[in-house]
Amino acid sequence: MGVLSNKISRDKLKPGDHIYTWRRVYLYAHHGIYVGEGKVIHFTQGGGQEIGSGTFLDRAIVSSSPPHDPGNPCQCGDQSRLDGVISSCIDCFLAGGELYLFEYGVSCTFFLAKVRGGTCTTASSDSPKTVLYRAHYLLKEGFGVYHVSKNNCEDFAIYCKTSRIVNTTIGVGRSGQAASFKAAADVATDAAANAVISLPLRYLAAVPSSGLATLGSGGLAAVGSGGLVAMGYVGLAAVGYGVKYCASRLNSDIGVRSDAVIVPVEELCIRIQYADNVSKED
Repeated sequence: MGVLSNKISRDKLKPGDHIYTWRRVYLYAHHGIYVGEGKVIHFTQGGGQEIGSGTFLDRAIVSSSPPHDPGNPCQCGDQSRLDGVISSCIDCFLAGGELYLFEYGVSCTFFLAKVRGGTCTTASSDSPKTVLYRAHYLLKEGFGVYHVSKNNCEDFAIYCKTSRIVNTTIGVGRSGQAASFKAAADVATDAAANAVISLPLRYLAAVPSSGLATLGSGGLAAVGSGGLVAMGYVGLAAVGYGVKYCASRLNSDIGVRSDAVIVPVEELCIRIQYADNVSKED
């Protein structure tokens, strides 16, 4: 384990480990809880689509439950249900991808060094026995309706490990992937807006003058056509956007969020059932 890679070999896995594998050329990762004997409990929408968001993502992200070949049975057993919380053999879970271990209890510095979200958290994990109990309980009772940003496979695995949920209807769920995507989208939106607003200023900076600019008592520096000024602006903007991206990711981490609360799995299932009943009535 380290900053560069969380890759792990199968013989190093322990029951209760939170594992994941990248899909579609690292576009996103699918997460689950390893429960031993080559089995993984994980949460997916299935049915041919991972998220069913009604957007272009439906075409880019396929189901995390690969179709089973009837002529080539695996260790999964009964696979009549391929959505919700399911149990699969690790081969079907990986679907040909590499195996990675999600890390818990990392420092804020280590967390920020992982530029891509969905690989670690500052939150501490509960005991393997407790993690396995939650995973098997949710396998029986379910984990609600799958949602790409508010209730996904990573959210499921993180809950099994920590029993923490986000007690708000605002923003994303526990998922580090969703937080990273949201942070990147916010930064991109700000960058586009600032680019339009600051365009006149950069244009003026690029107008040729005497070719020299005074830098206080530090002497003179060649500006020429204003390229140095423009480069300085771009550099400062890039640093600012990088800081905002990192701050947004950290503030969304389940171990840092002030709106994250601990909820026993039995109570969680009661809440989910109540929400389902209300939704059906509406």
